[in-house]
This record gives sequence, C-alpha cells and structure tokens, in this order.
Amino acid sequence: MLRNLIIAGLSAVAAASLPALYQTDPERFQRLVGSSPEAVESGAAIPDRIEPLKLAAPQTEALLGRKVRLPADERGHFLAGFKLNGRSVEALIDTGATTVAINRTTARRIGLHLRNVDFKYEVRTANGATRAASATIERMQIGRISIENVPAAVLDDAALDGTLIGISFLNRLSKFQVEGGSLLLVQ
Repeated sequence: MLRNLIIAGLSAVAAASLPALYQTDPERFQRLVGSSPEAVESGAAIPDRIEPLKLAAPQTEALLGRKVRLPADERGHFLAGFKLNGRSVEALIDTGATTVAINRTTARRIGLHLRNVDFKYEVRTANGATRAASATIERMQIGRISIENVPAAVLDDAALDGTLIGISFLNRLSKFQVEGGSLLLVQ
C-alpha cells in the first residue's frame, strides 16, 4: 500500500512539472513525450544522463500564473510585444505616462476609428503640446496578462512615433516593480 502511495506521489510530481518543462523548452518536451514506440523499445529515447536546460534570454519571460518579467534593454528601457485588440504592437512601458498613448496609425490598425473633431484635448508630452483624442482599448494583453477597457490617448503620428504603456494599464495590475534589472508585471 505504501509503495503504491509513493508511486502515485512521484507520478503526481512528474505530471505537475510537465507544464513548466514545456514552457521553458518546448522542443525538449516534445523529444521527451513525443518519442516513437520503436525508439522506446530500443532504449534510444532514454538518455544516459539528463543535460541541464539551456535557455536563450527571452525578450518577454512568461512566468507561471499571470506574470511577465521584462528585461531592460541596453538603455534601461522596458520594451515588449503587446496585443491591443488582438493586434501585435511593440510598446515601451513608461511609468511617467498617465495613460496608454498610441498614434493614429496604430489606432486604425487596432480598430479605433477617430475623426478630426475627436482630437479636442490638449496634452503636454516630452515633445511639447499637441492635440489628443480619448479612446478605450477593449483588450490589452502581454503574455497571460489580459486587461479590458483600458483608457488611452491617441495622438497624431507626428507627435508620437511609437506606443507608450502608461499608468492607465499598469494600475490595473496587482503589482509592477523593477527588480534585478527587469520589470515584473503581475495581474
């Protein structure tokens, strides 16, 4: 009875570690679980020793749960690939920005249709004063983190050439902090 309990416990631990192995090295996971029956019978699928996993430094590290760790670039900035309304957008996380800021081109690409009369707000940016329109991004995602109905400002392309992820997104997280040269986002 005790032997069966130990075997069941070891099986549970092995099964629980499979998602983490898949997340860190999908190719190795496929080799481990995707071996053909012929290879298993011949013993070719069972290595003599297990080598440590060699991971390349990812641009965005998805952690277990709804967490993402972003390494700083060489300038100390945090750049990442987001999905805005399902469209991929490269963005800079800017804790000094009050809101998410996108330009008109990005707004059109993610399905926001604005008219000239919508640009009725005067905003001050690092590039000076400009006009902006208020908008709501239905869904913003990074890794497993997903936030709905995020307030945003849309600026002319001349005033903003990229996308800034500001406090209107960051304050919807349960935590964001810089630690060890990387930014941790937790939903």
